[in-house]
Amino acid sequence: MSDLAGRLVEFVEALRSKGIPAGPSESVDAAEVVRILGMENRELLREGLASSLVRRGGQRDVFDMTFDLYFPLATGQTEAVRQQVGNATIEDLRNLLTMALAENDVRILEQIAELAVDALGQVGEAGNAPGGFSAYQTLERMQPQTTLTAALASRGGSDDLAERLAPDEIRRNIQIFREMVAAEARRRTAESRGRELVTKHAVQPGGDRIEFLSANRQQLEELRSAVRPLSRKLATRLAARRHRARRGRIDVRRTLRRSMGTGGVPIQPAYAKPHPSRPELVLLCDVSGSVAGFSNFTMLLVQALSDQFSKIRVFAFINAMAEVTDLVKADEGDLNARISNEARITKWHTSSDYGEAFADFVEDHLEAVGPRTSVLILGDARNNNQDPNLAALHLIAQKAKRVFWLNPEYHLRWGLGDSMAPVYADVVEMHECRNIDQLSRFIGRLLPV
Repeated sequence: MSDLAGRLVEFVEALRSKGIPAGPSESVDAAEVVRILGMENRELLREGLASSLVRRGGQRDVFDMTFDLYFPLATGQTEAVRQQVGNATIEDLRNLLTMALAENDVRILEQIAELAVDALGQVGEAGNAPGGFSAYQTLERMQPQTTLTAALASRGGSDDLAERLAPDEIRRNIQIFREMVAAEARRRTAESRGRELVTKHAVQPGGDRIEFLSANRQQLEELRSAVRPLSRKLATRLAARRHRARRGRIDVRRTLRRSMGTGGVPIQPAYAKPHPSRPELVLLCDVSGSVAGFSNFTMLLVQALSDQFSKIRVFAFINAMAEVTDLVKADEGDLNARISNEARITKWHTSSDYGEAFADFVEDHLEAVGPRTSVLILGDARNNNQDPNLAALHLIAQKAKRVFWLNPEYHLRWGLGDSMAPVYADVVEMHECRNIDQLSRFIGRLLPV
């Protein structure tokens, strides 16, 4: 039982490392789930632990991948693998896969995934490190996407509706097979190289922990779909902060004067007259290279929060500054492509130049900044060894109420190579903002309301 308790603690720690906020109370609930449900029914245990540990949407995939590592269905080779893997060739596995796809047999697909990983996915040892199993290598050899035609031919049938739906069904099963191969490779590698290592490198983080700079196209689309629900949550948080601020701050001088009537004890504090107002917001967004995904997401998020601000103006740049407020409001199609095609964001070259862009802003758009304006600068501060133009940034900071720089790079990389982050951080307040979690915490806690 002590081994099980240790396994559960390790499991909860792994979930926390991937962004699932499972604390002591959730851990106690999970232990109670294990005590009541036992270990006989693995899927029942999975659902019970999920109900006690998963609190937010978008975290179930992370939970399931981690659960499969810490509570695997089997260890080592399964019975099906032990019986058949010695005689299985790539052609045999492909034929079995075609048959399973034609018959829509998910259980056989799972066994084929186990066979394929064991027969085709082994990778060698590196020095003293044990070998593992590669889902990529397995799928490259199996080429499951090429079995669609053969599976359709094997299925046959005369039902017109079934024939029309068959290709989509087989494609879905091919995707399921790919996921099974990935899960089996993670399981076998965890046995040889350790669960912690596989959790760190093979389990994808939740959507709120996906890093903007490393996100692929599919992940960027997922981030884009998260804009609306995230904006509703942040709008509620900002409204609550604004409501609390309506009472005003304590006026120390009036409070001390009032306390003279109670022997110097400030029983009834006096509050300064509140000045409720919605701030103006100006965004200066670097839209070059991989930073474009971060800027794109933040522009759309801020636009979705437009009701929380009296005015929002958005400017984009690579080395020339252009206003793109109307393009962001339209929210039609690929925002980055529309900005590139319709706004003048480059001059005679296409490399990032923050100093030149700041000079353009000061010359052409400085009227957008006033004493009620908060300015957000979005970018990695990599200036390609050009003049940082600190004078222009100082002028923007002097005119604005507050200036924040949101940097999507890991803070330990600031100052390396052509990064001017430490130099700019001496002028304005710079925050690491690598993922949705950090961005939403900035907006919910630090952005003036």
